[in-house]
Amino acid sequence: MINVCLCFPFRSIRAVTSSENTVIVAVVKRPDREEASVMPLIKSGFNRRYVENPNMMACYNELLQLERGEVLAQFKLRACNAIFTALEQSQEAIEITNEDQVIQYVNPAYESIMGYQQGELIGKEITEVPKSEKNKPDLLETMNSCIQKGKEWQGIYYAKKKNGDSVQQNVKITPVIGQGGKIRHYVSIHRPLHDQNKAPRLPRLQLVFLSRQFPEKIFLSTHSSMARIHSMTIMIAPITKVINIINAAQESSPMPVAEALDRVLEILRTTELYSPQLGTKEEDPHTNDLVGGLMTDGLRRLSGNEYIFAVKQPHLPSHLAMPLSLNDIPPHVAQTMENEDSWDFDIFNLETACLKRPLTYLGLKIFSRFGVCEFLSCPEATLRSWLQGIEANYHSTNSYHNSSHAADVMHATAYFLCKERVKQSLEQIDEVAALIAATVHDVDHPGRTNSFLCNAGSELAILYNDTAVLESHHAALAFQITTRDDKCNIFKNMERNEYRTLRQAIIDMVLATEMTKHFEHVNKFVNSINKPLAALEENGGIGDEESVKGILTSPDNRILVKRMLIKCADISNPCRPLELCIEWAGRISEEYFAQTDEEKRQSLPVVMPVFDRNTCSIPKSQISFIDYFITDMFDAWDAFADLPNLMQHLDNNFKYWKDLDERKLHSLRPPPE
Repeated sequence: MINVCLCFPFRSIRAVTSSENTVIVAVVKRPDREEASVMPLIKSGFNRRYVENPNMMACYNELLQLERGEVLAQFKLRACNAIFTALEQSQEAIEITNEDQVIQYVNPAYESIMGYQQGELIGKEITEVPKSEKNKPDLLETMNSCIQKGKEWQGIYYAKKKNGDSVQQNVKITPVIGQGGKIRHYVSIHRPLHDQNKAPRLPRLQLVFLSRQFPEKIFLSTHSSMARIHSMTIMIAPITKVINIINAAQESSPMPVAEALDRVLEILRTTELYSPQLGTKEEDPHTNDLVGGLMTDGLRRLSGNEYIFAVKQPHLPSHLAMPLSLNDIPPHVAQTMENEDSWDFDIFNLETACLKRPLTYLGLKIFSRFGVCEFLSCPEATLRSWLQGIEANYHSTNSYHNSSHAADVMHATAYFLCKERVKQSLEQIDEVAALIAATVHDVDHPGRTNSFLCNAGSELAILYNDTAVLESHHAALAFQITTRDDKCNIFKNMERNEYRTLRQAIIDMVLATEMTKHFEHVNKFVNSINKPLAALEENGGIGDEESVKGILTSPDNRILVKRMLIKCADISNPCRPLELCIEWAGRISEEYFAQTDEEKRQSLPVVMPVFDRNTCSIPKSQISFIDYFITDMFDAWDAFADLPNLMQHLDNNFKYWKDLDERKLHSLRPPPE
């Protein structure tokens, strides 16, 4: 508003409320003598003096200049009160400095979070305020270089509170270009990092200072209850880094993207990132029972009559049975092992020929083929005693989890170790660890699942806190058997550090056979190994050799390969030739039937109700097992190790079970015609 005061009483104009932001011009006569001072007019409340001019255009030009200058400036300044009200109410810490780095303003949130009062900061240069030593010199140099070029900078910055604590801030500085293309302001806007219980998303605070009255630098720093947590960078986990990156990305994202990122964060904050939620196939009780029985640790509904599995001392054979060495294996036994390097090797022929002691015989041959004794610096007699000691602690009365199963897993492990991609990834210590882990992975298995042991309140479940009960027992007992007697201590002559590395690898592989983490292991393998390898092959044909080697031989990926290897070896029955697959299916079904019988006798929760020997459909159970556990895992393993013969067997076997099921048969085989 422009008021040109000629004769209207000046005090009446100023008394009007709307005059607060008006420009009042005093029109005066052209002086007859020398120019008079304007100070009396300014003191009276006028903003400007205009000398009378009869030229209409001169008057119009003066009004235009007033509108574009002082009037527009007044309108802009009128918004400052609203802006500073917003700053005062903001929960974010805000600091304003002028172009000389002198602090002009801090808001109450800044005072509260940083521990200073306004009077302690205003008028001081930023360099006078203590700064955290955690900021690296190159960070500050990058910040200054970026913003001085007129570019926005965003990153992590440390500030020092009055009490000396360092606070990590996520700072975003945006240069504002003024007239003449020069940087007039720096606007830094940040929002607190939100946790899962965050308040609704607030609109971004926009601070724009358009008047040259405030050529300031503005820092809007993020301060929240999470600041101290995010400053703890020493032990920060990779998933935490990912969450922090997503939180930062939300700050500059449109609302639909920010809301989608919220859903991503909810998923990432779960502790079971790689495990699918159970119950995806509720229409199939076989799948639900099988998955529930294998991937849970029991219902903990104890009866008054608890079934106790005691922690037993390992059994050592009182005398050493045949063979004395690899050369002493009886001819009829040796004949059954002639094709032990073939996937179609028949473990059941060996089981019959050696009177249910296949682990010792097959172990002597396979361990010799891989040079295990040479690597361990142990005599063959020590290896033989160790194999016999381990085999003696498998339960021959178990229909499935006996030493024949251990020998079968050892055989599959040896077969996988010979595949080219596996050999490129693993070293000899990994091969030795894999063979030993396969040998001991189910030692002293009671023929009952982890869920059963937990529900029964067994001593093993109590000892291992209902967590990976059997797998923990297998690993621990294996080392007890091995180290208790020098005659079977295959590790006796190893150098200490090498032994520790070997021991850790064996334990890790045995624990990997626990089914509750099945999907975690498979998905990590796919995402860390298969996908990067596939990307290399797509981009460069067969992929850069050095890049492929880097993926295959990294320490973390070698662990994933070993876990995947033993997992596939452990449950490879559906990938065996049909007759072997049928035999294993019958044996595992019988063991589950026996568990259900025991649960009913002891009034325990029945973990897998479909495995009732009177009603169970074995084809349905096999179909469910293949669908849920086998197909995806062996697809991934085949993509890595190249196993077309196994995949063909898997396809044939699945069709066999499917055919029986479609014919509504519950048995292992169709009735004779």
